[in-house]
Amino acid sequence: MKTVLITGCSSGYGLETARHFHAQGWNVIATMRTPREGTLPRSERLRVLALDVTNPQSIVAAVEAAGPIDVLVNNAGIGMFGAFEATPMLTVRSLFETNTFGVMTMTQAVLPQFRARKSGVVVNVTSSATLMPMPLVAAYTASKAAIEGFTGSLAHELHGFGIRVKLVEPGYGPTTRFTQNTPSRIEDMITEPYLPFAQSVLTAYGQPAAVTTESDVAQVVWRAANDVSPQLRFPAGADAVALAQRSDAA
Repeated sequence: MKTVLITGCSSGYGLETARHFHAQGWNVIATMRTPREGTLPRSERLRVLALDVTNPQSIVAAVEAAGPIDVLVNNAGIGMFGAFEATPMLTVRSLFETNTFGVMTMTQAVLPQFRARKSGVVVNVTSSATLMPMPLVAAYTASKAAIEGFTGSLAHELHGFGIRVKLVEPGYGPTTRFTQNTPSRIEDMITEPYLPFAQSVLTAYGQPAAVTTESDVAQVVWRAANDVSPQLRFPAGADAVALAQRSDAA
């Protein structure tokens, strides 16, 4: 029976991904900064561990407590929406600490065991914002695009050790808590010069042709984790699939 460790399982994509892997019969290590009861099923095959991906000591402790794993899903992330000019650099750095450096540190922590066994899978969850330029998410896109480049290079680097590395690119998920953990308020990052433009963008976001659900992402993460082909990128959600097709055709 295989074991998966998933970061950011308190809600959204991470929570549904943990449920999906558990339903498929896997052992699941569901991690979150502040574990709480009631969000996941009680099971001998499911453990909840405290893990803050911005804290190296927390990462080491969680990986040691988890024991051997077969798949790492780097899902934990922070969303952010706002005009870049009005975004404090402290907020941008916080974004990168979670979305970029957190993924890198988690990956580095599990690679020794994967390399020793000559097997293992790393699935990095990024965003469809990396597939085509979108307004008012410049810093967020930068933090996710860095992981796109990191993952592509790492896939080549680890192939000889039997380790697979994959990308899952979710589309727009209006039911997720996209901006809840952002250290700055959205209204502070959309200042007067950008307000008319931002209002038109928000109106468009409020009338999407297609959206991504938590279930969409969970199923695609599952598919990526079990994929043995050279495929690197896995768009998740109808809108992400459409963007990927447009990007490929461009």
